[in-house]
Amino acid sequence: MTAVRRDRMSGGGMGQGLKRDASTGESFRRLLHYLQPHRGGLILSGILIFAASMLQLIGPWLQGVAIDDFIATRDRDGLRTIVIILTLTYLGAWIMAVIYGRTVAKVAQQVMAKMRRDLFRRLQTLSMRFFDRNRTGDLMSRVTNDVDAVDQLLSQNLLNVVVSGMQIVSLLTIMVILDWRLTLAALLPVPIVLFAVSRIGRISGPLFGEYQRSIGGLNSVAQERIGGQRSVIALNRQNEAMAEFGTANESTRAKGIKAQTLTVIMMPLMFGLGNLSTVSVVGFGAWLAVAGDGNGVTIGLIAAFVTYASRLGQPLGRIANTVTSVFAALAGATRVFELIDEQPDLIDTSAAPPLPPVQGRVVFDHVDFEYVHGEPILSDISFVAEPGQMIGLVGPTGAGKSTIINVLNRFYDISGGSVTIDGHDIRDVQEDSLRNQLGIVLQRTFLFSTTVRENIRFGRLDATDEEVEAAAHLAYADRFIRALPHGYDEPVSEGGSNLSLGQRQLIAIARAALAQPRLLVLDEATSSVDTRTERDIQAALISLMQDRTSFVIAHRLSTVRDADLILVISDGRIIERGTHDELRAIGGMYEDLFTAQFRGTI
Repeated sequence: MTAVRRDRMSGGGMGQGLKRDASTGESFRRLLHYLQPHRGGLILSGILIFAASMLQLIGPWLQGVAIDDFIATRDRDGLRTIVIILTLTYLGAWIMAVIYGRTVAKVAQQVMAKMRRDLFRRLQTLSMRFFDRNRTGDLMSRVTNDVDAVDQLLSQNLLNVVVSGMQIVSLLTIMVILDWRLTLAALLPVPIVLFAVSRIGRISGPLFGEYQRSIGGLNSVAQERIGGQRSVIALNRQNEAMAEFGTANESTRAKGIKAQTLTVIMMPLMFGLGNLSTVSVVGFGAWLAVAGDGNGVTIGLIAAFVTYASRLGQPLGRIANTVTSVFAALAGATRVFELIDEQPDLIDTSAAPPLPPVQGRVVFDHVDFEYVHGEPILSDISFVAEPGQMIGLVGPTGAGKSTIINVLNRFYDISGGSVTIDGHDIRDVQEDSLRNQLGIVLQRTFLFSTTVRENIRFGRLDATDEEVEAAAHLAYADRFIRALPHGYDEPVSEGGSNLSLGQRQLIAIARAALAQPRLLVLDEATSSVDTRTERDIQAALISLMQDRTSFVIAHRLSTVRDADLILVISDGRIIERGTHDELRAIGGMYEDLFTAQFRGTI
């Protein structure tokens, strides 16, 4: 075998949802890894902001010099010089800060662009099993809310933390240069505050992770209810929908309060630190100044240190103010990395060859399949479809018809047996080469928010406009498309909501026709059109299936009446097989379905 297969049936990460192995510390290290290619710009930014911070902090020292050397002596020339130097100092600091801000913003957006690419690329590699077992709303929350939280961390919060950190370093540097004794006095309350901050961080990190997951659950409820709003209104279940949303919303509110309760203490702690530092400096500095003995402590120096001590609380306060956002962003980053790290079920190795152009001989050989370990969906499915044959799949709802098609498309890997096309096991060839030769029209047609033309062209991206229109004509879609206000350039609303079910199905059939596949799958392809439209497109489908191996899942038995082989599926097994006439002659389930349908009871 050349394709890697993972048996995820028995549980594991996907069976239980996305794995939650990463800590906030690990997520922070992952973010640093994303920043590593931009270390040159970050080093330059660090130098700039450090220099800007130093220039900003020269001001209080110059003010102290002015008090001691120029104001007391009424030296106007000296004061004028000090004012000019102060102006140039602050202007230089402003210019450096602007350059720093632009550089950091550029780096942040480059990092976020790469993270979004990695995230979306991973989503494109995951199998249908992953999407079956993870709620769409939660995935959307990871792609939007959590990514936005990381974006805010890199572009705003990280900026605040770095700038504030540099200001603290610059403050301490100047304070030590001026007088190390007063510096120690200013730092006296710091150990107590740092201990409190460390404790708060260890407790709050996991709480914010729970909060972010709760937001994902809330989004899932909202998306499901909004998507099914037509049914909610039709069944008069608005109150029940509101109750379900209210429960999820209340849970999110409670977890949000729990996560943020401790972090709101941070800001008062930091401001208290600034106040305590000021008191320490004034008290100790006054004692030194009164003591005299040539210790170098003057009124101007104390005034400068009071300014520095009060300023020390400002960057610490800004850091505290961003703590909530930082914890939320790191929790969001953890959820993003969980998704990026999710391993696909189906992986082609480098040795897996592409599926060569096929004639279309499909063999199911004793195929078993289960979505969940121990709960078989298909059991011992065996049949042969010769090139160009039409295979009909009929049976009650939930019998396993669509699962057979899903297995053929390799949306899932089988549990036992094999599926081959022209002798090639579909697990041993590249997935994209398989699907390039297989066209499909699903029962639930999905249209993209673009034009009608581009929705059809999605079947073959290099198709010309003429080929698109020819495919639409073949699918009997050309007439209604040209009747639209903008024809083929008519915008399609989200999910195709501005088109009828039948029109959407016709576009999907045109899309399949454009792909010109060797194998064709029609999953209840005419179930959403009226009887007259069904008759119109039957001829188109017959033409489309000409010389192609086709699999047709049908509720209306008239669709498969001319099939070369009809398989009657019940409880995941083939219970009858044959042509229409042969199955009617047996007098089994097919005959019961046929009789009931044409008597109008189905």
